[in-house]
Amino acid sequence: MFNSTHMRFTKVLLLSVVLSCTAWFSANAQPIQKTSVAASPVVLSVDGEDVSLDEFENIFRKNNRDTVVTASALDEYMELFVNFKLKVHAAKAAGLDTVSKFKYELQGYRAQLARPYLTDQEKLDELMQEAYAHLQEEVRASHLLIECKPNALAEDTLKAYNKIMEIRKKILAGESFESAAKKYSTDKSVEKNNGDLGYFTAFQMVYPFESAAYNTKIGEITMPVRTQYGYHLLKVTGRRPARGEIHVAHIMVKPKKDDANDASEAKINEIYQKAVEGKQTFQELCALYSEDVTTKNKGGELPWFGTNKMVSEFEEASYALKADGDISRPFKTSYGWHIVKRLGYKPLGSYESMSKDIKAKVSKDARAEKTKNSFLAKIGKEYHFVYNQKYINKLAAKADSSTYVGQLKASKGLLKKVFCEVAGTKYTVNDFYQTMITRKGANTNLNPVDYVKHEARMFAEDKLMREEDAHLEEKYPAFRLLMKEYREGILLFELTDQLVWSKAVKDTVGLNNFFEEHKASFMWPDRADVVIYTCASEEIANKLRKMLEAGKSPSEAAAELNQGTQLNLQTEGGLFAREDREVLGKIKWTEGLSVNVPMNGQVMVVDVQELLNKSPKKLSEARGLVTSEYQNFLDKQWVDELRKTHTFKVNTDVLHSIAK
Repeated sequence: MFNSTHMRFTKVLLLSVVLSCTAWFSANAQPIQKTSVAASPVVLSVDGEDVSLDEFENIFRKNNRDTVVTASALDEYMELFVNFKLKVHAAKAAGLDTVSKFKYELQGYRAQLARPYLTDQEKLDELMQEAYAHLQEEVRASHLLIECKPNALAEDTLKAYNKIMEIRKKILAGESFESAAKKYSTDKSVEKNNGDLGYFTAFQMVYPFESAAYNTKIGEITMPVRTQYGYHLLKVTGRRPARGEIHVAHIMVKPKKDDANDASEAKINEIYQKAVEGKQTFQELCALYSEDVTTKNKGGELPWFGTNKMVSEFEEASYALKADGDISRPFKTSYGWHIVKRLGYKPLGSYESMSKDIKAKVSKDARAEKTKNSFLAKIGKEYHFVYNQKYINKLAAKADSSTYVGQLKASKGLLKKVFCEVAGTKYTVNDFYQTMITRKGANTNLNPVDYVKHEARMFAEDKLMREEDAHLEEKYPAFRLLMKEYREGILLFELTDQLVWSKAVKDTVGLNNFFEEHKASFMWPDRADVVIYTCASEEIANKLRKMLEAGKSPSEAAAELNQGTQLNLQTEGGLFAREDREVLGKIKWTEGLSVNVPMNGQVMVVDVQELLNKSPKKLSEARGLVTSEYQNFLDKQWVDELRKTHTFKVNTDVLHSIAK
């Protein structure tokens, strides 16, 4: 119990650092306004450093969301928390918090974790509501693309825009959209789909494209829509209510390429007949015959999916099923032949149930730019942001190249002018000018004047955002605690890696000694080298037995028994323990052919070719498990030493107050 709990505690703390929980945090973070609160009582002291109840409770509740808070649960968790803090103190004593690698890594995590706090929550909520409204409806549209890179020169951008406007005129004059897409679109998929993108919903297209589609009536042609890919024309061809999500299982048979005797269609039809007859379950048939290796041992079960997530044939066949348990007729996709069984269906969820997921997606796409701009306007008032455009206009007028900004010229008088101010800190034209002249060039679609104006605005906005960023720990207690978790988590990871994880891998002498001392813990169970035959019936099993007794090989027997069908006989060979296969627990472990064993509507026959008794594993055969156990040993040894050499005191009354 202690070991598994300890591993979970360590994993939660470390993986939040190593793998980063930024995506979750971005979706769930609710910045707390700065408030005046009483100091939190001390729950733990380690080497004279106090840990507040707030800090402990924050971590405890995060890692025990569904746990009933009892005094015993708190005591158990505190034991792990003490170990954690002792290791952190050891890392600090080793100076790991002063090395540049640590500082760089922590700064990187801070930048990610700060993002939810550097946005306008009200604007974010507005965009989330808009996204949910889009999710309630699916739109079908065709598009035509004229490529234009985001950093294209102004003349190339104008050329692309004029070209797509000319195409639009031709369509409005009577040329079909499909014909125009074939002639002019630079999207290569037009060769297969004539520009038709099928149905889609929110977050499945880039935001400007999505927005244009949802704001256009059926049959209408949009004005050019600029995205990162270029200019698009859209023709909306359909709308329908959201289909929701569907859960299915499938059995797939792959066609044999370049094989004139391909029997894949016949095989899927046979499987379908067995499925609808109900003599064997869909799950049993899947395990026996499906050629989708990723799902065959899971009953063919696929993740829940919605519109535009599967190839169209698979999607349409799945949504055509009207009730759970219904099975489709065989159909073909580019992957092979399928039959599909409906396992479940759920309509679009409520806004409340989907809000976390929507928030995460809104924060990652182009909508985020809108929240950023709104946020800048708000904090600009807080920090008394001033921006003097006239001085930048004068500087921009002197720019003579958009590809080599070092050619900017500025007078001494202009350079001294203050063009922006943030929280009382003034920035001169020269401050910005110095950042510009150090650049070798700019890959931009703006002319020199507009480019300088754009970069100056970005310079000023960056200063404003940095000012807010510098106050996050002060304004938001939750952020301050989270940063402390990450700081200590990185330190713990680094020292644990040195003293436990990497050491166990590199210390070959120690690993060998540990293995020799604990050999009895790393044993092979009784095993057998077998061939397992799965027969469609008792009759097939008896025919197989006669063939094998007559000296025919497994492949020869399969070839003869499977004439005209693909389902009479399946074979599997290997070295297995009794628990590895269900049938091995139903036969006597003696060499030779077993009796016929009826199982799941089939008949199993096992040829036991060799028996191997329980035996110790070699280190090479158990290295992964041995290494893991050695790491646990080193970790316990380390904790025992820390508890002997460091002082700590738990305030039990304060700790148990959480359970009241």
